[in-house]
Amino acid sequence: MAKNLLGRIACILALIGGILMVIFRLLGFLGFAMGTFGMPRLFPGYEILGLILGIVVIIISKRATETLWAIVLILIGIFAFQGVGALLVLLGGILGLVSKYV
Repeated sequence: MAKNLLGRIACILALIGGILMVIFRLLGFLGFAMGTFGMPRLFPGYEILGLILGIVVIIISKRATETLWAIVLILIGIFAFQGVGALLVLLGGILGLVSKYV
């Protein structure tokens, strides 16, 4: 029962995080400034990269309980660690990995 609950929470967190990543990157791409934490912008295409990663997260969020995709979500959350969306993706990946082995 707890295994199924953790898996569902992981999927929901990854989906919400992916949606937030896409929204915030679109706003950043359009020129709206917002306070974020984490890595500064390394290159001008950072918003485009975050947008692509957010779309990938939305697509694979329903598979967050599978080991490979949970690790991919964790790596995306670490690589794109700027904002709440990436943090939610990271937590979703960790919970997906934990739900697989608990």
